[in-house]
Amino acid sequence: MKNVKLYTQPACPPCEFVKNYFQMHGVKYELLNIKENQAARNELINEHGSMSTPTIVIDGEVIIGFEQERIDELLDLSSSKMKD
Repeated sequence: MKNVKLYTQPACPPCEFVKNYFQMHGVKYELLNIKENQAARNELINEHGSMSTPTIVIDGEVIIGFEQERIDELLDLSSSKMKD
């Protein structure tokens, strides 16, 4: 199973979109709210070089924002699976 982290914060519509996308595909992930969790915010900035949400980390690969093709590639999802 892939290690997936989603860095988010309140009032972030793109974050909600990613959560819904993951749910639709049955992706298990760790949700890290950077407004409530200072350690998560520090990790996001210092380890992943991001100050934006959503930031997704899949097995160490950082995706800033919702990049569906990259997410699908890293999680072995494909549009053909959605059609089945």
